[in-house]
Amino acid sequence: MNDRPYPIKVSARLDEPLSRWLWLVKWFLAIPHYVVLFFLWVAFVVLTAVAGVAILFTGRYPRAIFDFNTGVLRWSWRVSYYSYSALATDHYPPFSLGEEPDYPAHLTIPYPTQLSRGLVLVKWWLLLIPHYLIVGFLVGGTTLSHNALLTAGTGGGLIGLLALIAAITLAVTGTYPRALYDLVVGLNRWVVRVGAYAALMTDEYPPFRLDSGGAEPEPQNQPAPNPAV
Repeated sequence: MNDRPYPIKVSARLDEPLSRWLWLVKWFLAIPHYVVLFFLWVAFVVLTAVAGVAILFTGRYPRAIFDFNTGVLRWSWRVSYYSYSALATDHYPPFSLGEEPDYPAHLTIPYPTQLSRGLVLVKWWLLLIPHYLIVGFLVGGTTLSHNALLTAGTGGGLIGLLALIAAITLAVTGTYPRALYDLVVGLNRWVVRVGAYAALMTDEYPPFRLDSGGAEPEPQNQPAPNPAV
């Protein structure tokens, strides 16, 4: 089994203390983000198709498109984290495609210098069918298209149910259950990885592995350093 870290880095921290009741209105507070993200995702799908043609002929993902698509995924992850895919922060997400160091949810995708020309024809649909079935269960989606993978925190499927359970527990006890938090972030991490692969942003197939918790897993079986001579 390959336990080495996946190149798509999805990380977060539980932003305590959390309001016991703010989660009830986050659907309303996030409406401006949902509107903007709708148009960003339309552009994302079109530009991913353009990038696919470029990869097919050159083996390279146009850098400007890559940066934009990374920004859309990053923005979507922040809104999901704030709203009903995690409900793990009360800090309102910034309207930004760039990395925001002070925000508790982060996404990093390394730019690939070279991509397979042949894989571009099958990676976004045929190779991902097993993952699409899993992701459909996690987010409650039925459409096998990568633009449906990140729905800006609408809170469907198993992820939405677990986030709701966490919110109810928060309302009653004032605490977000840590074990549930780790699971919710891990499931979101799975979704984001599949979304990035479907968007042709890496050739490394997403692992069928739940990496739970806010931090990405550390490399395993690192060789011991050579003793000083």
